[in-house]
Amino acid sequence: MRSHDLGVRGEELASRHLLSKGYTILERNWRFQKAEIDILATKDDTLAVVEVKTRSSIAFGDPEEFIDRNKIQLLKRAANAYVNMNRLNLDVRFDYIGIVIERNRHKISHLKDACFIF
Repeated sequence: MRSHDLGVRGEELASRHLLSKGYTILERNWRFQKAEIDILATKDDTLAVVEVKTRSSIAFGDPEEFIDRNKIQLLKRAANAYVNMNRLNLDVRFDYIGIVIERNRHKISHLKDACFIF
């Protein structure tokens, strides 16, 4: 599977995962300046800013190892812009969803408030 196709498949799986947990998807692949937020979703009174990383193997490391401080700063700026543009009055949380797809199977890990562990 090509890298782009793998990423699209991962974001679809992540969206389904969030929907199954009671989230409402507001946006996918929302862009602001140099940043792209993979998924913006709400549950209760919280906006989840979700970064999705998909890999076909963990041979070169877990998916979350590919998120750096620069990416986190871009996500924070984009999330602030989204909240301001849409005049949202919600708590904001940064989540990470890692997906490994191997041999037509997938494993999903969803870390809430994950931004601060990197």
